Amino acid sequence: MDNIAALRRSENMRRIRSKNTKPEIMVRKGLHARGYRYKLHVNDLPGKPDLVFPKYSAVIFINGCFWHGHNCHLFRLPKSNVDFWKNKISRNKELDEQHLNQLASMGWRVGIVWECSLKGKTKIGFESLLDAIESWLKQSGENELSLSGIET
Repeated sequence: MDNIAALRRSENMRRIRSKNTKPEIMVRKGLHARGYRYKLHVNDLPGKPDLVFPKYSAVIFINGCFWHGHNCHLFRLPKSNVDFWKNKISRNKELDEQHLNQLASMGWRVGIVWECSLKGKTKIGFESLLDAIESWLKQSGENELSLSGIET
């Protein structure tokens, strides 16, 4: 059962951002400081990737573990309205997969930075995370990148 009144819960949920999140801004600033330039939230691409690197034919999504159903310590299914949340997260995962396939078929390399790689008990060092992204961007042969605080 939810401990918060419905109106208050609705207000809390409304404040959750889909872009310009703290993890996204951290990664953007770190890569920008290293000299990388990118476009933000390109509407013409499937899934509106958070960062688009045309020079490298690469896109990066910075995914929240809860909203994208990541199998890590940051994801916990809510105890209230369980069917709604199962369907919502399942649909998000389906859309993620569709977007990844569409981007790959368009010739884009796709990277995913999971929230758990930036915070929580399994986070990896921020500089190490940036090093991994930088290495991936420079290696044209590696199509996919997934950075998380757990082995997937």
